[in-house]
Amino acid sequence: MSENFRKKLHEIIYEADTPAGKLFDVVLLIVILISVITVMLESVSSIEKVYGEQLNVIEWIVTIFFTIEYFLRIISVKRTINYIFSFYGIIDLLSTLPKYIDILFPGLGFLISIRSLRLLRVFRILKLMHFVGASNQLLAALIKSRVKIAVFLFSVIILCVIMGTLMYIVEGSENGFTNIPVSIYWTIVTLTTVGFGDIIPVTPLGQFISSVIMILGYGIIAVPTGLVTAQFMKENVQESTQVCRVCNADYHKDSAKYCYKCGNNLD
Repeated sequence: MSENFRKKLHEIIYEADTPAGKLFDVVLLIVILISVITVMLESVSSIEKVYGEQLNVIEWIVTIFFTIEYFLRIISVKRTINYIFSFYGIIDLLSTLPKYIDILFPGLGFLISIRSLRLLRVFRILKLMHFVGASNQLLAALIKSRVKIAVFLFSVIILCVIMGTLMYIVEGSENGFTNIPVSIYWTIVTLTTVGFGDIIPVTPLGQFISSVIMILGYGIIAVPTGLVTAQFMKENVQESTQVCRVCNADYHKDSAKYCYKCGNNLD
């Protein structure tokens, strides 16, 4: 296989700057969505009974497509081991294997648990991450905000312990607050404005405290969002879709000519 062919294949599969690359990404996106929808429909027994055969055919077409795509990705890179054991490489493999595993263990009663491996097909939805160009910026914002978020969460935990203990004292076991852990659980549910309703304060003081917790919940939910958003706005680096053929590194700057990881020429 010629080096020019492998280079052209790499441009189509790993980059979206060319018309062929954009077309490949669109086709792959459609196939992923079809696959995920197929898995969901198969889980509905009434649909599976009527259209099970058709869904199985669709699944085989999708599996063959992903199999070809997986091997093409391996062929197009210089260091295949970097792709195979990368995050996306593992996800691509998980997206391909379940149907073949289902063939190897058909109708074995004592291996019925192996059927759960078919659900690994839902991991194909993670392949959508290939198309999220700003995902690394969001990840960088989360990492750089981790200390502030950790301090905030620690403060929330302390607040939940204090308020939960207080509600245990005020309401008591006769009103459903049987112990402090249960009271802390109620506080978390109330603070996050979920409100399952399985435990309800009865006393006037308990209802007043719960009202305060509810109001605090609205402010608390907004804090981590603000922290991440502020950091995300600082991450204003323009990136291209260039992926290094040698080390498989991505997220290069738009003006980059060489890989930031191994120094390979990106042209």
